[in-house]
Amino acid sequence: MSIDRRTLLTGAAAFAAAPLASPLARAASASQGAAAQDEAYWARVAAQYDRPESVIQLENGNWGMMARPVLAQYQQAVARVNRDTSFYARRGMGRDLMAAQQRLASHLGVATNEIVFTRNATEALKSLIGGYNRIGPGTAVLHADLDYDSMQASLVNAARLRGARVVKIDLPEPATHDAVLAAYAAAFAAHRDLKLVLLTHISHRTGLMLPVRAIADMARARGIDTILDAAHSLGQVDYRLPDLGVDFIGFNLHKWIGAPLGVGAMYIRAERLDAIDPDLADDHAKLESIASRVHTGTVDFAALLTLPAALDFQAAIGAPAREQRLRSLRDRWVRQVRTHPDIAVLTPDDPRMHGAITSFRVRRCTSDADNRAVAQALLESHGIFTVQRGGVAAGACVRVTPALCNTMADVDALAKALQELAPRMAKG
Repeated sequence: MSIDRRTLLTGAAAFAAAPLASPLARAASASQGAAAQDEAYWARVAAQYDRPESVIQLENGNWGMMARPVLAQYQQAVARVNRDTSFYARRGMGRDLMAAQQRLASHLGVATNEIVFTRNATEALKSLIGGYNRIGPGTAVLHADLDYDSMQASLVNAARLRGARVVKIDLPEPATHDAVLAAYAAAFAAHRDLKLVLLTHISHRTGLMLPVRAIADMARARGIDTILDAAHSLGQVDYRLPDLGVDFIGFNLHKWIGAPLGVGAMYIRAERLDAIDPDLADDHAKLESIASRVHTGTVDFAALLTLPAALDFQAAIGAPAREQRLRSLRDRWVRQVRTHPDIAVLTPDDPRMHGAITSFRVRRCTSDADNRAVAQALLESHGIFTVQRGGVAAGACVRVTPALCNTMADVDALAKALQELAPRMAKG
């Protein structure tokens, strides 16, 4: 199934139409900022998603909705796999899965033999962290408070099993580009035995986006490897994997790319494959393949086969336009509450430091319970769904995650609700 920009403009019934550049596509190439504000176009994009009827959904970070044409392709793939089962699996599905992998590699800007499918970013990162074999007694690993909980646990347990030391830092709040770089530079200088650093490109807690390339370059200069959690950044911001300068990356395809649930991938730069041990379930015949570094077993084959349709849909929009639209949604509500005395916005307005996700904290509401209450008040009083996030050194917060299914009216409603709720809920 091929999906182009014209089909986004003319509705779901036209998704079989031949590719044809639209006036918006030409305008977008000239001015991404202007394209991000073309509400008529983005309303047509949003109309390709089936939104919940009872709430304004601003918690799109858990996983992303499939657009209607992607969902239709998935349903067709489920029917095919269910009907033909092993007759298809043993006589042609491998070829189709390889085509999907090649398409993904092209999208990422890497070689096909440098990626392997997983069920999610967590599975990919567990394999990378647990398999990393360059740590042991006399070495240390580093992570931060904004890293994902299970990735922190994986790093701590891997270090324990291999006899390495664990270093944890708290990222500065309020954050700035220079302060974040300084925090990592200071940690690298203070702990000369560091061998591995875990980075999270865009934090699931606050939405802070790290200057990954600069940090990874600093680390490499000191002989420190980087494992990158890109679960939230792929598809939220525009980049290709080589831009990041990282050898080991785990990411999702069912968040911002909009593939079905259960599709993720792992990247290992070909020259670094030997730094990651093979999975215990794999045999020695596959040791020279990245596929040996993760062993998932039977998966949702239909979900994997749908990935090209999801990539088609995103390609029809265009990565720069998508990023600018997501930033515009975020900036719209943040501008309205940034100076409110009872609201702290936890990501800076520096575009190098955020994408779509941004969290906030009501004044002196720093506990998990406080922030659950704020999120609950938004839902019950205003019909706006967000989520509380803990684990931030300076205190818990509420995460706001707009997506392409959202409108400016959605984020305006959030800003209005916060201005009403914050004075009442702030703790003196």
